[in-house]
Amino acid sequence: MPLDPLAKRLLTMMAAAGPQGRSRPSVEARRQSLAKLMQFARAEAPDVTASDGMLPGPGGELPYRLYSPASAGESAPGFVFFHGGGLVAGSIATHDRIAAALAHASGCRLVSIDYRLAPEHKFPAAVDDAIAATEWVAREAPTLGIDAERLVVGGDSAGATLAAIVCQEALQNAGLSIVAQCLICPVLDFEETSPSREEFAEGHLIDRITIEADLADYLPGDVDAADPRISPLRASRLAGLPTAIIHTAEFDPMRDEGNAYARKLLTAGVAVEHVCHDGMVHNFHAMGAILPQAQLVLSQIGEQVRRAVEK
Repeated sequence: MPLDPLAKRLLTMMAAAGPQGRSRPSVEARRQSLAKLMQFARAEAPDVTASDGMLPGPGGELPYRLYSPASAGESAPGFVFFHGGGLVAGSIATHDRIAAALAHASGCRLVSIDYRLAPEHKFPAAVDDAIAATEWVAREAPTLGIDAERLVVGGDSAGATLAAIVCQEALQNAGLSIVAQCLICPVLDFEETSPSREEFAEGHLIDRITIEADLADYLPGDVDAADPRISPLRASRLAGLPTAIIHTAEFDPMRDEGNAYARKLLTAGVAVEHVCHDGMVHNFHAMGAILPQAQLVLSQIGEQVRRAVEK
């Protein structure tokens, strides 16, 4: 399908407002840019209440926000959520509306995690935080009003990277009962440049310069990008992973790696629900003020999560 007309209009507006002759963005510019983009998030969550807290992390306390839909009973399914932003930007604040909408749509008590960001905290800080936060939610489930046997781990963009890694680590080390992983426009491979990364390297919301800058800020110079804790698509052991709910977008540079992960999981015998959204761009789910599909996909994800936690 062609690029959605409303998505095309958004990209045209962004190109007109952006500087000519793109150069590597500063970290602060990257963070401000994402915060501005996330202002387009519009999502229905009329019955969801939120409360903030702190949880113990490997490098110090981590902020979290707990979202509770009115429909949740004393012990509801849990959803550990990691925000996107290339592991250098984003926060529980930028993704507040998305997290609330997912809690509303899924009926889960959702815990949104403020993990440490690069370049102040390079790899593996975010990964270590994500694992520690998920383990903490599982341990403290009764206090949080969560059923630890019905735990979902998910995220969008680079947050989906963390979610995939958490599930792979849980498979290796046991101790966690994760029933589903929810990966929205996931970033899963830094080892090879896929055709979609080449095709949509410019002018499709997130460009090659930004992706390369994020990676340079995130990775120390001596690490192998094929490490599954960086590129979860490169993991060799996938059998036994939790049910995967994967949403990719046709005009997203990261489309091919998300699609490839869905295929690899299916081959490994993992249950997968995968949708590649025609005409859509990266992060489309978070632009409900412009794209009607955003609310539709969040509702769809909610229904998929509901089915997964009730199996």
